[in-house]
Amino acid sequence: MQSSSVLILASVASFSVATLFLFCIFFICKHFKSHHSTTRQRQVRHRNIDLSSFTVDESASFDPSLRISMAELRIATKNFSNDLVVGDGSFGLVYKARLSSGATVAIKRLNPDAFQGFREFRAEMETLGKLRHRNIVKILGYCVSGPDRLLIYEFIERGSLDNCLYETSSDDQDSDGYLPSRQPLPWDTRLKIMRGVANGLSYLHGLPQPIIHRDIKAGNVLLDSEFEAHIADFGLARMIETSNSHVSTQFAGTMGYMPPEYRAGVTVATVKADVYSFGILMFEVAMGQRPNLPMLLDEREVGLIEWARILVAQNRHMEMVDANISNDELVEANVKEYFRIACLCTSEKSRERPPMSNVVELLDRICDVKLRNDDEYQDKLDITVVQEKLDQ
Repeated sequence: MQSSSVLILASVASFSVATLFLFCIFFICKHFKSHHSTTRQRQVRHRNIDLSSFTVDESASFDPSLRISMAELRIATKNFSNDLVVGDGSFGLVYKARLSSGATVAIKRLNPDAFQGFREFRAEMETLGKLRHRNIVKILGYCVSGPDRLLIYEFIERGSLDNCLYETSSDDQDSDGYLPSRQPLPWDTRLKIMRGVANGLSYLHGLPQPIIHRDIKAGNVLLDSEFEAHIADFGLARMIETSNSHVSTQFAGTMGYMPPEYRAGVTVATVKADVYSFGILMFEVAMGQRPNLPMLLDEREVGLIEWARILVAQNRHMEMVDANISNDELVEANVKEYFRIACLCTSEKSRERPPMSNVVELLDRICDVKLRNDDEYQDKLDITVVQEKLDQ
């Protein structure tokens, strides 16, 4: 009886030890698996975070004659001194700088949130860096260091069209580093500027994969020493597929220049939106009036586009021209055709707006024909033929 009790107790003890041993193994395995799973989840989350914006250091030049590095850019801008700032846009500050090669350039230091990730930034810069047209500002290169995004542009001597329209200087050189702009710009110079902008947009829209600028305005047109226009600031530019549309969840552009379909809530950017903004710019340049400010008509305030359409309908074209421009500079038929083109570009319905290639042709006819006799001018311009081409 005693030996049986001892045997039973030994069996119970053995079973207890074995159970405890198995329980320990199970607990250890479970803990290891849980730890491994947590670690893997962290690794996955880690891979999904774009650390490039903090760790990438890269420079690229689209001009073989230029060597670009963050060290050189810091020296050229005196460590981004405020004394060298020549522009302050929505996407960052612009500095005028002289590189060690002797080249004078504009360096834009983008706001940290201007681009989400390094890969997207590099892809867009490489695309825009390949653009070569006399009316498009050249991107000479870029530099990325930590959170900094720097774009290197060719320096355009007179600065923005906005400055040339609304600011004056009596000095040989403005304090901001640009050549002075003395008002008023002659009518022929304004025509030349708009012709250049039209050519630049026609080039962008005519690429195999068209580019919509999405923010055409006086501040984004730069003028060189000969008042040749250069379209700048592609911060909102987007490449589009053959459908000629880019779906966006945010509005793009500047108040006063945006087409009515944007204000109505449409979020598809098209080349016709650029055409509308260009038409607004045509009115602004001819009239010397900012498009986001009200105009007075019969003792009531109206928007610029409404004001312009009413005066065009009343055949009051000459009253619309900037009062600082002498009538001796103007040919009435020339002015009428100019405003007719602006009205076409700003049609309420986007499908009624002409492509920029046709706008270029229309402006070429105005700029090339220098006749005082209105009848001869009208015959030479051959409005009917041009209008038939637009209607096709």
